[in-house]
Amino acid sequence: MTVLYPPSAGEDSGTVLLPSSEPLSLIDAASGTESLDASVLLELYRHLVRGRRFNQQATALTKQGRLAVYPSTTGQEASEVGAVLALDPQDWLIPTYRDTLALLVRGVDPVDALTLLRGDWHSGYDPLTHRTAPLSTPLATQTPHAVGLAHAAALRGDKLVVLAMIGDGGTSEGDFHEAMNFAAVYRSPVVFLVQNNGYAISVPISKQSAAPSLAHKAIGYGMPGVLVDGNDAAAVYHEVRQAVERAREGGGPTLIEALTYRIDAHTNADDATRYRDTAEVEFWLQRDPVTRMERHLRGRGLLDDAEVARIRQEAEDMAQDLRSRLATDPSPVALDLFDHVYAHRTPQLEEQRSLLAEELAAAQSVHADGAEEVRR
Repeated sequence: MTVLYPPSAGEDSGTVLLPSSEPLSLIDAASGTESLDASVLLELYRHLVRGRRFNQQATALTKQGRLAVYPSTTGQEASEVGAVLALDPQDWLIPTYRDTLALLVRGVDPVDALTLLRGDWHSGYDPLTHRTAPLSTPLATQTPHAVGLAHAAALRGDKLVVLAMIGDGGTSEGDFHEAMNFAAVYRSPVVFLVQNNGYAISVPISKQSAAPSLAHKAIGYGMPGVLVDGNDAAAVYHEVRQAVERAREGGGPTLIEALTYRIDAHTNADDATRYRDTAEVEFWLQRDPVTRMERHLRGRGLLDDAEVARIRQEAEDMAQDLRSRLATDPSPVALDLFDHVYAHRTPQLEEQRSLLAEELAAAQSVHADGAEEVRR
């Protein structure tokens, strides 16, 4: 790995705050992954293959009208897979709207992970069960929530860490600043992972920040900054794991920038050809995270044709199940609107629920009378 700059002055002189000048990478080095168990590397690869197939299938379902919108993570799967696998079961994940793949790695059912993007519910899964907050569409608003959760856990003495995921565009928001500052001052057990995929919709990173890297923003808050190859799942896992362990032991927050690229458009509603050229996309296709990991594992003798075929078939079975289960239109229950707003419904919600129930009953009665007239 690239050697970090010398420690900067600060509260803890033993803490390196400045990130490396180049993204840290492991799988391109001759012995870069020797410190990681083979089982971890194979699990990273399995989730990469599964994630790529999930992206392809979700994109197809959007074109078929089964999803309202889908923000693909094709090309940046390694950032999500590596980061989430570095968490322990008791830790919390706070995702953005693009992090459906992170939900799958966390154990959320693929259909439930897409429920918000289908327009059925605000969240298709129980956040407490999966220790994963709902997908967040507003930019950066999830980061103060992550810090609040982490700080509350520290006050209670709970040994858990919060991973807050954010895009490069989100770092331009005031909520990001507030979250970083609070976390650093109170040494909250939170890790910020910035997936820098090059664009905030159509705005390139060069028009968002003049810093050498987004990881350099960490020093202004007094926390370590790490710049990692976001298309290297092993490197992302290694760096996030170190940051998680440091936070768990009271070392405070870390800002990690995963340098990656969004191969697909921002969403199905975006035309990426208007702001980037084919040559740029082709350059990043040569650094495909799935291909790189497979090549590395084969080179180490950890992967053969039979295992590749088995993992790909597992991913294909997942895609087929996803297609089948999303082929049926949902049957929403209107009164469910008033559930899960508060632990106990307020008097105002009870009143609104009663009014809607009466309207629905009246409409059903009119419909029944009309059907009876037709039969006569």
